[in-house]
Amino acid sequence: MASSSYSNSPCAACKFLRRKCMPYCIFAPYFPPEYPQKFANVHKIFGASNVSKLLNEVQPHQREDAVNSLAYEAEARIKDPINGCVGSISMLQRQVIRLQKELDATNEDLMQYTCNEIMQSTQDGRRIMGIEEGSSLGHGFYYPSLWNSDSNCELGYHRGSDNN
Repeated sequence: MASSSYSNSPCAACKFLRRKCMPYCIFAPYFPPEYPQKFANVHKIFGASNVSKLLNEVQPHQREDAVNSLAYEAEARIKDPINGCVGSISMLQRQVIRLQKELDATNEDLMQYTCNEIMQSTQDGRRIMGIEEGSSLGHGFYYPSLWNSDSNCELGYHRGSDNN
């Protein structure tokens, strides 16, 4: 709790409402005098009476979270009167989707690179061992990818080719 109602200065709510801050003031612990704009925003959007009723209905250990939620929603609603915090949430969801697509593309590039490296090292090994492409020793032998369970990196085959 940020402030005590027993201090000389009234809480931000009582100061805003121009009333005496009593020792049992429901607002005092959550709206300290150092942050008058916090209460002003909450009052503008929800009204002091509604906030007081809400705080009286909420369990004491949940009141600080309730006030923080009200303050966040009030600030978001003042910045964006149409969407409020839903606009911020939607923007963040779109950003997550975009970043997930970027991550998927990067993982695909990494798999392609890995498959190419495995194929190159396998072809180099075949040349060193004298195994020809069409011989029975090399036919059908494959190296599964280290990063996924599908075995797209078969020996002598490249992902996306028609040889699968």
